[in-house]
Amino acid sequence: MTINVIGIGLNGVVGLNQFVQEIVKRATLLVGSDRHLGYFSNHNAESIVLGDVLEAILEIREHLDTPNSCIVVLASGDPLFFGLGRLLVANFPAEKLRFYPHLSSVQLAFSRIKIPWQDTKLISVHGRPMDELIKALQQGVEKVAVLTDPTNTPQAIANLLLALNLPTTYQFWVCENLGSEDERVQQWSIDEVQKEIFAPLNLVVLLRQARMANQSLDLASLPLLGIPDNYFLSYDDQPGLMSKREVRVLILAELSLQPGQIIWDIGAGIGSVAVEIARFCSNSIVYAVEKTALGTSLIEENCRRFQLKNVVSIHGNAPEILHHLRSPHRIFIGGSSGKLRNILGVCGIRMLPEGVIVLAFTTLENFHTAVSWVEERRRSDRSWSYRLLQVQLSRSIPVANLTRFNPLNPVTIMIIRHLDKRESRD
Repeated sequence: MTINVIGIGLNGVVGLNQFVQEIVKRATLLVGSDRHLGYFSNHNAESIVLGDVLEAILEIREHLDTPNSCIVVLASGDPLFFGLGRLLVANFPAEKLRFYPHLSSVQLAFSRIKIPWQDTKLISVHGRPMDELIKALQQGVEKVAVLTDPTNTPQAIANLLLALNLPTTYQFWVCENLGSEDERVQQWSIDEVQKEIFAPLNLVVLLRQARMANQSLDLASLPLLGIPDNYFLSYDDQPGLMSKREVRVLILAELSLQPGQIIWDIGAGIGSVAVEIARFCSNSIVYAVEKTALGTSLIEENCRRFQLKNVVSIHGNAPEILHHLRSPHRIFIGGSSGKLRNILGVCGIRMLPEGVIVLAFTTLENFHTAVSWVEERRRSDRSWSYRLLQVQLSRSIPVANLTRFNPLNPVTIMIIRHLDKRESRD
């Protein structure tokens, strides 16, 4: 005997082709939800309403041994797409199963929005935590389709987007009752989503939006220190690749900045630290050194966005390019591309007396390299010293009606000082 697993849409029987309808007509056992069985209310077959799925599986097993039985299991859309099919495959031999999928809700949603969806990240938060969705949003995935539930609603997803404070923005589509007469597919603003009441059968589609470099900023409303991450233009494929706001504030504090200084930002990325320094110390000059052309372009675009004239964007490889820059009072090293020891060597020679070097590490290897370099200097010159900060931050995010902490990657901050030798003898 075979278990026929038939996908069905909100349009009921009319959405099934003639061949599948004939299979249902021959059924001696119908298994499905109240809604699915309601499409065949006049059927003479024995029926099992899906409540406890494991109990239903036991009853299906009993009917498998009944001669001339025809078992039909009704499921929404494509049963093997986040559906009942997964449990059936796990509990019955493959040769006992035959699937007749209907269009999935995601297929219908993208056909209505008229967007290709082969590269979409498909995520279900139906009875599941939002961890996978959080990760996808932080990575800046271009297209995300989210299967919701009564707890993880469109409103909950909108609240999550606000709380994550992403450097990317998304179009927010809610697709309700797909395939039925009262279907509604509409794009909403985040504010509108929070006020709207949606049908229980819905899914959310998030489409990442390109951010225009010339998008205006209300600079007067920005804090003097600690620019929100989402104000910076960032990498499309890695929008979170920057020194986070809280870490930037610590870096600036540990640099012990003073007016009129020369500052190097080595491995500047998108320039978030350079921008913070330049805004905070408007009469200082910041050299933002970045080896990638895309990074250099983003640094320059971010400087234009924040109307900064005191950042000099340098496209080149450290340490070689450092020999061409004015000697610095302060140095921040955010990236080193495996050349940290050589970069520190040049910094140690070029840095002005009583200078400060601040480094931010996410790997133990770079941390060990930097500590070893300072200890080697100290053997012949006791005026070198260092301190360490271990930064482990978490930001609060909403989880349905609750709140939890979402951890950022741990960062080790190292502060290296080279004191005036006379001061070091006192």
